[in-house]
Amino acid sequence: MPAAGASMSQGSVPRHIAVIMDGNGRWAAKRALPRPAGHRMGVKSVKAIVENCARRGVEVLTLFAFSSENWKRPREEVSMLMGRFLEALDTEVDDLHKNQIRIRFIGNLEQLSTALRERILNAEALTRSNTRMTLVIAVAYGGRWDIAVAARELARRCVAGEITVDAVDEGSLAALVALNDVPDPDLLIRTGGEQRISNFLLWNLAYTELYFCDTLWPDFGAAELDAAIEHFGRRQRRFGLTPAQVETR
Repeated sequence: MPAAGASMSQGSVPRHIAVIMDGNGRWAAKRALPRPAGHRMGVKSVKAIVENCARRGVEVLTLFAFSSENWKRPREEVSMLMGRFLEALDTEVDDLHKNQIRIRFIGNLEQLSTALRERILNAEALTRSNTRMTLVIAVAYGGRWDIAVAARELARRCVAGEITVDAVDEGSLAALVALNDVPDPDLLIRTGGEQRISNFLLWNLAYTELYFCDTLWPDFGAAELDAAIEHFGRRQRRFGLTPAQVETR
């Protein structure tokens, strides 16, 4: 849950930024290129935003890399994306570690190949003690799936007699969702022109500031990130209070 005091200041860098990276395919189509070309350029944008967020002092960056619905895409594209994940884990994790970036993965990872799961576990183990920034990659992730998994665990604990039904509340569920160990996102950025959250972090985005831009993900760089952070800095985050109450805190 957001901390009511510190998170209401204006003009500050968000502690936690979440990003829906949309537009790789359209970027490629505009240039008469195959879709994999857009995804290759998208990886470069991932590297750039990680670097830029770390430099600005962002504590947590969460990237929506592959949704639970993306399994419905053509088999060839899914296979290509999984290959990109493997390639990125083989080539980028050492640099992340050298730069003191902790990497975490959330989602239904059991759906991934054994090879990919092994790389994920190795990457998380290698970077676990890093403290400069936490990079969260959402893979095979869906917000409804996340809440259902947490609710199922609460139901199991009730049946087992570990907790009572009356003990089930927002706090107990929040402790079981995938991002239970980091602050909720302060800012959600979605590139590519669409204005929806697409089943991403449904629990955690309750009071997040939303920023939508037309820029396709491969074209999203430092200037675009600055514009999003500037937008965030102009927002008055009230968390249910009146403007007058916020101004007197």
